Amino acid sequence: MHIQISDHFNYNKLLRFALPSIIMMIFSSLYSVVDGFFVSNIAGKTSFAAVNLIVPVIMILASNGFMFGAGGSALISKTMGEGDHDKAQRLFSLFVYFIAISGIVISVVGFIFIRPIAVLLGADGVLLEDCVCYGRILLCSMPFYMLQFGFQSFFVTAGKPNMGLVVTLICGIINMILDALFMAVFSWGIAGAALATAASQILGGIIPLIYFGRENTSLLRLTKTGFDGKTLLKAGTNGSSELMTNISTSVVSILYNAQLMKYAGENGIAAYGVLMYVNMIFAAIFLGYSTGTAPIVSYHFGAKNHSETKGLLKKSILIITVFSVCMFVLAEILAAPLSRVFVSYDAELLAMTIRAFQIFSFSFLFAGIAVYGSAFFTALNDGLASAVISFLRTLLFKILAALILPVFMGIDGIWTSIVVAEVASFFVTILFIRLKKSKYHY
Repeated sequence: MHIQISDHFNYNKLLRFALPSIIMMIFSSLYSVVDGFFVSNIAGKTSFAAVNLIVPVIMILASNGFMFGAGGSALISKTMGEGDHDKAQRLFSLFVYFIAISGIVISVVGFIFIRPIAVLLGADGVLLEDCVCYGRILLCSMPFYMLQFGFQSFFVTAGKPNMGLVVTLICGIINMILDALFMAVFSWGIAGAALATAASQILGGIIPLIYFGRENTSLLRLTKTGFDGKTLLKAGTNGSSELMTNISTSVVSILYNAQLMKYAGENGIAAYGVLMYVNMIFAAIFLGYSTGTAPIVSYHFGAKNHSETKGLLKKSILIITVFSVCMFVLAEILAAPLSRVFVSYDAELLAMTIRAFQIFSFSFLFAGIAVYGSAFFTALNDGLASAVISFLRTLLFKILAALILPVFMGIDGIWTSIVVAEVASFFVTILFIRLKKSKYHY
């Protein structure tokens, strides 16, 4: 049975509707993970460190797609909930065109300045050349990468989460095949990994453009539209938490890399890279659920179905809590096996990674509520509350913890800082949900 965002949702229907988005986010995360696996095991830990050093910069530059995907989807869903379908189509088209144009500009600027940025991050010698090579290839696909981010939200809003999943699966599988071909067969090294990822990103942007550019069975289609700075500003403000999350995560990664270089050298950066790859997959479950259910919240908020909004929040908190406990248990069990997948070739690095993993796993118990809370307020078109939660969680708490704890705990303080930041974010999110209850009637 086809599920519409206007339906009443029980636990079963909510999970079924969100599942394609969860799987979609997981496969999107696999792009970097597969690159990391092949680079680490074939090109070695210097190239692996280069990827981990430059990827945060690429993610910062791609943040526009996240922002207008999430913020724009909330506006589109709210507009559909108010009954103005034609306006929703124009908004959708405006956001897609703006993401594409801004992506071209960002790609050109990033291509020019990627080398001085890498130098600023502390790269030199072979590490610097690997950073520049990997970064410039991915910058060539930047407009499509940003569109791919945007369409992940737009497919859900269009009532076609399964279509979004199919596109992401195709791109993910192609990325894995090309990684194996370019690196294991052709021995193209770090350039091969970058080319494989760039090819899958280009495909991930083009397929949705073709789908929405023609007659289709979804709720949305690309049409003529006009420039509307006020609407773009509203979508940008509303999606600022997603922008903040992406930028903050990348900035924090840069800080962590600097701290790790100080306390543990190249091994520390490589170990942190493994944690972030696993975190991408686990966090994708939280992010996928939040992205998948956000249009439902926006629709019922626009339609003033307060009882449905309240039920969605209650059910989602329980679902996220169950996810969190399962992830923690799974992460503790898999700490050693997953570490070996990436760094089994170096005993000292492997021991450091397993230790880091066992500490880091506790963060999964608390991260989900903050991720969902931020997305929930974005769906309610409360960009400020969403951005504050995101800013505190992904930037302020982590920076403070990463600067303070290593002074007393050494390298263990860096791994523990992630957990401390997530615990603080958990309580802030609960506080916001309580404070905003009377305003949004949930």
